[in-house]
Amino acid sequence: MDIIYIPESGDPERRASLGPLPSAGFVWLDIERENSADWVELIAGLSGVTLHEGHVKDSLNARHPSFYDGTSGYEMIIFRSLAPDSDEGQFASHATAFFLLDNLLVTVRPAESRSIAAVKARLLNKQGRISRRTFGLMHQIMSAMADRFLAMREPLSEQLQRWRRDLLDPHHPHSDWMALLDYQSQLRSLSLLCEGQEDAIIQWREETGVEMDEHMAVRFNDLIEHIGRVTRFAGEQQKEIEALVQLHFSAVAHRTNDIVRVLTVVSAIFLPLTLVAGIFGMNFQYMPELGYRYGYFVVLAGMLTLAVVLLIVFRIKRWI
Repeated sequence: MDIIYIPESGDPERRASLGPLPSAGFVWLDIERENSADWVELIAGLSGVTLHEGHVKDSLNARHPSFYDGTSGYEMIIFRSLAPDSDEGQFASHATAFFLLDNLLVTVRPAESRSIAAVKARLLNKQGRISRRTFGLMHQIMSAMADRFLAMREPLSEQLQRWRRDLLDPHHPHSDWMALLDYQSQLRSLSLLCEGQEDAIIQWREETGVEMDEHMAVRFNDLIEHIGRVTRFAGEQQKEIEALVQLHFSAVAHRTNDIVRVLTVVSAIFLPLTLVAGIFGMNFQYMPELGYRYGYFVVLAGMLTLAVVLLIVFRIKRWI
């Protein structure tokens, strides 16, 4: 559990223990989901607000979807973010719960959360803008989480470029279809995850009782736009994969047609030659041609001439 006091003016500071809530400014209570206990009782003792049992259970569920709910004493938003081990286009997601109370912001998150660690470092190192309202700090954390999704676009695009080269390379046919299907599945999950994030924020903005100035309203609009960009990117990637797979099979079908056409031409050339060879291979006793001294050479010349004529005809018709 980490306690950070953010005064109405001045620099934020980390505190070793939590006393009464300040009348000015607010306290950020950052709780690691796996390593903290009795934090519900602590919040009740500080604020006089008892968190709903269902909300507490939801906040402890790392796989809970993005969600908003509010009561008369507090508001809760669950916002899903990238897991710390996400890299190289592969991602997993975990949930972070935000509880907004008077002069108190509570975050319940995984032990390793890069986004919250980055925001906390900026606050304590006095870097950048310092939010003096609980929902302002929540916006900073959510923005850091959304920026991590935006950063995924480059490795995902590079991965798709590699598959594009593999799928359209005629000399090295693509065989890793399970990886491509897994990539499609991740894109669908990313799209659904971002839609849930956007819905949760929009619902909170519509139902929240906090007074938000125009500046913060614009910043939350920017956050929603960032999430929407990731959603659109995931949708475009899915469409591109579908088009690429169709192009791959079209190219395979085209190569197959070329092979079949060549085999058909070869068969058409050898079919009359086989007929001639079959006629002269019959075992009849009286075949006048067999007694002709130069019959063998005449037949060979005729067969060769027939083959050449057929090749010329096929070339004129552009069948080969």
